[in-house]
Amino acid sequence: MLQKLPIGIQSFSDLRSNDYLYVDKTEDIYRMITTGKPYFLSRPRRFGKSLLVSTLEAIFQGRKELFEGLYIYDKWDWTKHHPVIRIDCSATSNRSPEMLTNSLSIYLDTFFDQYQLERIEAPLEIKFRLLIAKLYQTTGEQVVVLIDEYDKPIIDNLNDLEIAHKNRIVLHDFYQVLKASDDYLRFIFLTGVSKFSKVSVFSGLNNLIDISIDSKYATICGYTQKELEANFDPYIVQLAKNENSSKQEIIAKIKGWYDGYSWDGERSVYNPFSSLQLFTKNKFIDYWFESGTPTFLVNLIKERNDVEVIMQPFEMSADAFNAFEINKIDTRLLLFQTGYLTIKSFKKNRFDDTLIYILGIPNEEVRRGLMIHLLSSFANYPLSDTSSMKNQMMMYLFENNSTAFERSLQELFARIPYQLHLPFEAYYHSLFLVWLNLLGFKIDAEIPTDKGRIDAVWTWEERVVITEIKYKTKGQATPLLTEAMHQIHARRYYERYTGENKRIALLAIAFTGKEVACRMEELSL
Repeated sequence: MLQKLPIGIQSFSDLRSNDYLYVDKTEDIYRMITTGKPYFLSRPRRFGKSLLVSTLEAIFQGRKELFEGLYIYDKWDWTKHHPVIRIDCSATSNRSPEMLTNSLSIYLDTFFDQYQLERIEAPLEIKFRLLIAKLYQTTGEQVVVLIDEYDKPIIDNLNDLEIAHKNRIVLHDFYQVLKASDDYLRFIFLTGVSKFSKVSVFSGLNNLIDISIDSKYATICGYTQKELEANFDPYIVQLAKNENSSKQEIIAKIKGWYDGYSWDGERSVYNPFSSLQLFTKNKFIDYWFESGTPTFLVNLIKERNDVEVIMQPFEMSADAFNAFEINKIDTRLLLFQTGYLTIKSFKKNRFDDTLIYILGIPNEEVRRGLMIHLLSSFANYPLSDTSSMKNQMMMYLFENNSTAFERSLQELFARIPYQLHLPFEAYYHSLFLVWLNLLGFKIDAEIPTDKGRIDAVWTWEERVVITEIKYKTKGQATPLLTEAMHQIHARRYYERYTGENKRIALLAIAFTGKEVACRMEELSL
């Protein structure tokens, strides 16, 4: 009989008391709460941060009955019951600093009521400081402060930087109370998506331990391969039957779709939300995007014409992870912190001992969902139409049908409103790369050779397509196509692929204003 899955559950007590399937992460939690005091963890949305916070709350409240059978059960002192202040900033009103201040103040009033303390009418920071002090004085135990989605009031307002800055000031002053109340505090834990370098909460807290890319806590959120196979075996078997596949084949497919997130470059985890949705609905789709559309992020990539960072892995220094600023958002860092990129591997800088991380898209779910939304944004193309066009275009490529392929390209670009066209080759290059990636091709952009740089090489099974893209604001497409194809032949871009036993096609694409044309040749060797 299949066990129940905790879809939508964010409370640890509800999870355990209802006998839902639960992956035990309490060994990591035990290590954390016995070796340090103030912690910060950054993880993307839908990765179990709230459930982790709820688990910490239950531990410090001494709710031993909820942990029977788990690692921490016989290792923790359950006789101590600490007062817990748990604040979920995603539940606050944040469209103005006044709304945020009032919302946090009301939040604090609930804890005065919960612990039967007389409410205090005072400015937000004073109320927070007095609440902590009174809880310590009345219970005789140090206080635990858990703040979930600490950065939500900033993230929600990145399209209005004035409000984002003002909310940052409110949070700065609010979190500074924790430093002043250090003697009364047993444990502090903050979660969020981003680590803003100038919020100052991090410098304000004494010895804050950032475990976001700490290898000891790389798997504290998400499922490892071992955990997935051990805890979800009945679902895997059922899914294999539905897909008419072997168990090992379906495990490999699940891994390709939903695994691949890594915060140390060595161990990877599955997206827990998408994995649970898969085992519930038995369909391989991009569940993560169904739960939230990355409109701001997609628009930012489009405005900066910065799609190549998601086409192939790239390097980022360790120092860059602490440089996220409201005024100057780094697209690459934002993509990493929001879960669209992950750490693929790392290496040491050859000139010193610092680390260099290699970042890339984690899995098929993210790649497909992100490309669909980028295509829709770049080309004003309906999301519902991408699947049918994808299948047609794949057929044209395999059949070497240049005429039909050109017609589909023209249809795609005809949908772009005139005002969205930008008179730059890079814009059309980026749109074309996004579209090819959506088709399922492995894209390598700007490939260096001893004779020049190939605009794009894309592969799928036994097919390799070497592409040269040309652009002019005015004129006829034919001369451009001839120039592009001549360049491919003259510089022999195909030489490095001739020994791979693949069918090689040469594709020339010409953009002239809003018009597009192409010419395809099958390479005969």
